[in-house]
Amino acid sequence: MNRHLISAADLSRDDALLVLDTAEELAQIAGRSIKKLPTLRGRTVVNLFFEDSTRTRISFEAAAKRLSADVINFSAKGSSVSKGESLKDTALTLEAMGADGVVIRHNASGAPHRLAGWVQGSVVNAGDGTHEHPTQALLDAFTMRKRLGDLEGRKVTIVGDVLHSRVARSNVLLLDTLGADVTVVAPPTLLPVAIDTWPCSVSYDLDAVLPKSDVIMMLRVQQERMNAAYFPTVREYSRRYGLDAERMAELPDHAIVMHPGPMNRGVEIAAEVADSVRSTIVEQVANGVSARMAVLYLLLGGSEPAIGQEVPQ
Repeated sequence: MNRHLISAADLSRDDALLVLDTAEELAQIAGRSIKKLPTLRGRTVVNLFFEDSTRTRISFEAAAKRLSADVINFSAKGSSVSKGESLKDTALTLEAMGADGVVIRHNASGAPHRLAGWVQGSVVNAGDGTHEHPTQALLDAFTMRKRLGDLEGRKVTIVGDVLHSRVARSNVLLLDTLGADVTVVAPPTLLPVAIDTWPCSVSYDLDAVLPKSDVIMMLRVQQERMNAAYFPTVREYSRRYGLDAERMAELPDHAIVMHPGPMNRGVEIAAEVADSVRSTIVEQVANGVSARMAVLYLLLGGSEPAIGQEVPQ
């Protein structure tokens, strides 16, 4: 693997499968009374979050602690950043503290890439602007693989606010690498201008693709990133692109429903769908810890000869 994980495109097929296989082994410790491995003892991981987050920050913190790393949580609020300190100066401060790995979430697309040029340790992108969120794509692929087996040839449909979604971009890139057939469904106003360069199909009709989907992933409408009216009303959006029980019944029997969270219940997904047995939303949160443990293990602890060997018990 590379020294950093900035984009899902950084992962070759072998790299992606290595992360997923490692996550599968590491997931086994969740059932133990002591959920810890000594793999990263003595290493320091900094969670550098310039955007509010609950799931991702806690997931990375849990992953690092289960690998026995020392964790420093850095929030922009109440820090020198709020006084005007630049990202570079913050990076140099972390470097002076001896951070072995930096997990960064930033509202500016490209911030993790810039950070990687300023620090010696590994940088993991935990979401940058509307660009990418590669570990979310890995945990989603891990969840799909546990439910459906090999992803080669599987039909995955991603629905909703693709324009503002870093999750959508990372998932499209990773799933294409893993051999899945991806279709994005959204109103034209919520698709990026360069969508034709993405390795996926595009549809504007949700009902047409449901019967052919093995996985349907609903995306949150990101009102906080919108600076214009992208659709007439929330009710109209929900009517055309929301997943309710009636639409879920059109899916094949084996198909699963996913959502990266947080959800707008009653907008992109109905409550009965979110809470159904076909929903993997809670599983995704649990699998996120395993996937992020695998990333940290391979970047910070899995030196080249150790890759492919059995994870220490």
